[in-house]
Amino acid sequence: MTLIKSISGIRGTIGGQSGENLTPVDIVECTAAFGTWLIRKKVPHKVVVGRDGRLSGSIVSQLSINTLLAMGIDVIDLGLSTTPTVEMAVPRHNAGAGIIFTASHNPREWNALKFLNEQGDFISPEDGQTIVELVQSANFDFAPIHQLGKYSKYDHAIDDHLVEILKSDYADVASVQHAGIKVVVDCINSTGALSVPPLLNALNVEYTLINNDDFGNFAHNPEPLPAHLAMLSEKVKELGADLGISVDPDVDRLAFVCEDGSMFGEEYTLVAVADYILSRKPGNTVSNLSSTRALADITKRYSGQYSAAAVGEVNVVNEMKRVNAVIGGEGNGGVIVPDLHYGRDALAGIAIFLSLIAEKRMTATALRATYPHYEIIKDKISLTPELNLDEILSRIKVAFASEKLNEIDGLKIDFENGWVHMRKSNTEPIVRIYAEAASQEVAQNLIDKVKAII
Repeated sequence: MTLIKSISGIRGTIGGQSGENLTPVDIVECTAAFGTWLIRKKVPHKVVVGRDGRLSGSIVSQLSINTLLAMGIDVIDLGLSTTPTVEMAVPRHNAGAGIIFTASHNPREWNALKFLNEQGDFISPEDGQTIVELVQSANFDFAPIHQLGKYSKYDHAIDDHLVEILKSDYADVASVQHAGIKVVVDCINSTGALSVPPLLNALNVEYTLINNDDFGNFAHNPEPLPAHLAMLSEKVKELGADLGISVDPDVDRLAFVCEDGSMFGEEYTLVAVADYILSRKPGNTVSNLSSTRALADITKRYSGQYSAAAVGEVNVVNEMKRVNAVIGGEGNGGVIVPDLHYGRDALAGIAIFLSLIAEKRMTATALRATYPHYEIIKDKISLTPELNLDEILSRIKVAFASEKLNEIDGLKIDFENGWVHMRKSNTEPIVRIYAEAASQEVAQNLIDKVKAII
């Protein structure tokens, strides 16, 4: 069982002892710290909240909502929603902050509170550290009876979100509507079942849903990786669909399956979306250090500049703002379109990818073949008390001192024939080891070189 209190929020497993898991005590403490942070700021004392379809979602959200109300903070509850929807709703409702109750790609026993600022962006590391310190102080003030917060529900946030996507310059609605596209959507028994169908209806895309009703009981590991998408792949082939679409439980990550059942590759979701956007609005791009080199290659095609950020959405967003990027995101299938908002958005990614398919008039496999080919391996090792990560990284630096090293986030080694990135996860008690090269064999050899030192 696990509890992680970090600069990005609180995340843990449901049940067990407080202080060691995500229990009601921990939820109330962290929400009270967040509320204290909000009250100290010169922003409206109003919070927009929403949750994914997890079994614990209602319990976690109600504990947090009632804590905020008890502190005199107004709450607008979107109910079952998506992460990008909540992000867009915060400024729309002139709120001072937002909370998303989701553990994203983690299994069903996990849940989390993700904190947003008044712009609908994830809070800064500095603000996150302040909240962590407030949790540790456990010194909270609650409102008297005549100053309690006001609660309201809002049921149209997903509709608002989709309207903004469909009227953007990057959704070619007419072309998609006339393209005759047929897709299968894996909703992972969460809020993708509520948000993806109305988008596809508006685009006149024929669709079949799988894993769309037993909310919270994820039909497979919810991370949209090839190993978890066998059911989607088989359904695409069985129905003769043009595309398979997979989202994670809070609909901020996106992966595609090609018409022959092969994987388009979650790393190439951002590459394809960037290809479409850069063809219309040339400019700079950003992804994190663990993402494919293919984005840099595509950016060069359009004479733009590519930048790499530390892993973590807030880090990518900060770099995007710094370089005025027109598109960015993460290689885990996270697409950030700043003209819409600064957050990963699978719904926007779907609309743009379908627009690209309609424009190119080619299959997904043919489209994938137009991009530089790299193979990426995503490995990990458990983080135990016996594992001294700092010492390991120091030994690795010495062993590969002749290579190009980047220490912005853990350690990335750029070899002539590929790269390896090793870093501590922000969301799980593990160390991630990613490698990319022209082939799986070369990428695995690069990982093996590093793991041999460990």
